Amino acid sequence: MKPRILIVEDEPSIADNIQYALETDGFDAICFSEGIKALEYLDKEGVDLIVLDVGLPDINGFELCKDIRKKTNTPIIFLTARADEVDRIVGLEIGADDYVTKPFSPRELTARIKAVLRRTGTVRENPPENSSVFIVDESRRRITYLGKPLELSRYEFNILKTFINRPGHVFSRDKLMDMAWEEPEASLDRTVDAHIKNIRAKLRSIEPDSDPIITHRGIGYSLREDL
Repeated sequence: MKPRILIVEDEPSIADNIQYALETDGFDAICFSEGIKALEYLDKEGVDLIVLDVGLPDINGFELCKDIRKKTNTPIIFLTARADEVDRIVGLEIGADDYVTKPFSPRELTARIKAVLRRTGTVRENPPENSSVFIVDESRRRITYLGKPLELSRYEFNILKTFINRPGHVFSRDKLMDMAWEEPEASLDRTVDAHIKNIRAKLRSIEPDSDPIITHRGIGYSLREDL
């Protein structure tokens, strides 16, 4: 069962990026733009961790945290544009487990979520779901294809894992760089093409007649769904 993360964030672009990063990394993510609706959801459903924006349109995130703490001890990570130390202290004192200041990297937030879950012992980390053709071993950073291990670079592993987690989804070069690179702004989008070429060559060395990666000209790449 995937760890379920509740995202309470009223900026759609931020919420979408967080949800995308979490689902790509093997989590189940649910989003709400209003705090009251999120609180109503918590009355009916359980989650493993809550990502909570301080500046919500209907209720202050600190007040919402207090209301949540009356119901559950589920770990909470605050998101805020405020960098003042007093705000961080207040957030932690009222029950938050971590505090992330905007702007932030979705991958950094994902890493913090994993760290909080490990620290609190809320859930065991679940590896991403694997297809029958590919098997991802996250702890060893190894991917097998048709039962044979692939020799992949760090970026090749990250790109292929991203494909495997969402077969059929078309990823642009920019999105792949954002998911696979620590500093995507320092790389060129054509670098992705070179890594895709290398991945394809390694897959063909195992199965010469198969090409699981589809090129969508002018858009990006995807992994075939019929594997």
